[in-house]
Amino acid sequence: MTTTAASEGALVSIPHLLARNVSAFGDKPAYREKEFGIWQSWTWAQAEAEIRSIALGLLELGVEKGDFIAIIGRNRPAMYWSMVAAQMCGAVPVPLYQDAVAEEMAYVLEHCGARFVIVGDQEQVDKVIEVQETVKGIDQIIYHDRRGMRKYDHTHMNALGDIQATGKAAHERFDKELDARWQSLGYDDTCVMLYTSGTTGRPKGVVLSNRNIIETSKNSAEFDNLLPGDEVLAYLPMAWVGDFIFSIGQAYWTGFCVNCPESAGTMMTDLREIGPSYYFAPPRIFETQLTNVMIRMEDAGALKQWLFKTFMAHAKKVGPKILDNQDVSAMDKLKYALGNLFVYGPLKNTLGLSKVRVGYTAGEAIGPELFDFYRSLGINLKQLYGQTEASVFITQQKDGEVRSDTVGTPTPGVELKIAENGEVFYRSPGVFVEYYKNADSTADTKDGEGWVATGDAGFIEPETGQLRIIDRAKDVGKMADGRLFAPKYVENKLKFFPNILEAVVFGADRAMCTAFINIDLTAVGNWAERNNIAYASYQELAGHPQVLETIQSHVEEVNESIAQDEMLSGCQIHRFLVLHKELDADDGEMTRTRKVRRRIVEEKFSDLINALYDGSDQVSTVTEVTYEDGRKGSIKATLELRDVKVVAEPQQMAAE
Repeated sequence: MTTTAASEGALVSIPHLLARNVSAFGDKPAYREKEFGIWQSWTWAQAEAEIRSIALGLLELGVEKGDFIAIIGRNRPAMYWSMVAAQMCGAVPVPLYQDAVAEEMAYVLEHCGARFVIVGDQEQVDKVIEVQETVKGIDQIIYHDRRGMRKYDHTHMNALGDIQATGKAAHERFDKELDARWQSLGYDDTCVMLYTSGTTGRPKGVVLSNRNIIETSKNSAEFDNLLPGDEVLAYLPMAWVGDFIFSIGQAYWTGFCVNCPESAGTMMTDLREIGPSYYFAPPRIFETQLTNVMIRMEDAGALKQWLFKTFMAHAKKVGPKILDNQDVSAMDKLKYALGNLFVYGPLKNTLGLSKVRVGYTAGEAIGPELFDFYRSLGINLKQLYGQTEASVFITQQKDGEVRSDTVGTPTPGVELKIAENGEVFYRSPGVFVEYYKNADSTADTKDGEGWVATGDAGFIEPETGQLRIIDRAKDVGKMADGRLFAPKYVENKLKFFPNILEAVVFGADRAMCTAFINIDLTAVGNWAERNNIAYASYQELAGHPQVLETIQSHVEEVNESIAQDEMLSGCQIHRFLVLHKELDADDGEMTRTRKVRRRIVEEKFSDLINALYDGSDQVSTVTEVTYEDGRKGSIKATLELRDVKVVAEPQQMAAE
């Protein structure tokens, strides 16, 4: 870290923004948290007092400039305050995924050399104590929730409340030191270190400076005219760069309020109560919400079903046009207004999206039908494209220029270019400083002129300037006959169906494509209950003949869609199986952000892949699994493999 001094009044760090917000919005809400069913609120002035007391307590514990402080827990004001308090001390916050197993945490804690770990509750304390068997550099564990902690050895452990109390009591000793530390922070000092999801290997520590976070937050907030009066719901993992930008970067730049739900189980209820005006969710959340809506409609009476189908058909036709202020006839506007009264308004209220002025989705491609469904309701849902290494934002969609098949134009300050092999490159003020302790990977990813390789293949539309992403560059390949192979393109089409939770497509260097399918237990389980079909487990339901028939119909529908795309028509699926278990991060098959680790899946289930290609009708397998308590076990299964109807394709491309 550098020690470039900031000029007076310069907004060059998160603590500087905090001081500005206390002055400008001191009595306005900065944080809310629901606990025991009641919303508690803190103004910017109150939040600053909480943050300062934590920072003073950390100084009293011996936190030095440049120390790394790990933060592990669910979205709570105290966890966000701890990150800013670490910054005030000149330390670097390193948020970790709270659902990571101890082994995953051990790698990150060892790699960054964290001396202090601030956690949410007893569960996280236990994980840190477990990793201390191999990670020796941790001096202190600080926990927020006192429940279950009374009988622990507190020699190197403290409650966060006690740290704050100590900080307040010792303020006369440390006030000057604390003020000197945060006021000396510069634009190029480290703001946060965030670890990548580790799709292809060990996670990498992405070092992001104050300049990266503040410039990106400023540019993206101004792009959508975010205001101090906006409300966001902070429910996504704190270790994810998106949450850091939304809940700290943009929140501190604009001064809007961050709302923390009571738990993951109450998130949807809390979403309805808050009614955020600025909202982000990955496609899976929007898919889950729509699945729940469709399940409820199937159980509704005939009149409600008729109203829903009638007005949703009209919304699909004119809703996006009305949202984009395009010309629509007076009769269509009147019918849409009636639909808003009877269907769209109540539905948006049920979803908690009534007040959304700006909504985004990213992380995976979203199905066009799903995307259009939300926009037809009048919800200003858009797509963005980003990476941890970019401080999130690379492209955003402008109002009135929103499409399901693109990810928008460059965010202000971002430059794009497409390499000869189709890989997307960018540079911007948000480009990361380095991968911590990994100079080789830094050089491989970022060149001397600041251009960053995204690893994604895509192209820029010459007529609109919008970016279209095809797939991960490393996953785009050729089939045996030279046709283009883009698995993610097919997988995203499959995952549009509410019954399909996950899909993995194979076909590189082969004569045909095949697929693994994970069913969505909620959607398929609801169907089974309505049809009086008994099942005892995911495995039993996944192998039910009617379930397999339904999934086969979905795959064949996707094949019909793919066949219309001359460039990708060779990616039609010829055979598939429904996996006997859900792909799981605990089993190493997915990252904590629910991205499939394709290579690990290929290795782990190689016997199933071979069966898909050798023409077998059935295959028996044994798979190791990890239970919630960390124990290992195995499950046996005999899976049915199915052939799928393939649509006649356009003239095949000749092999190069």
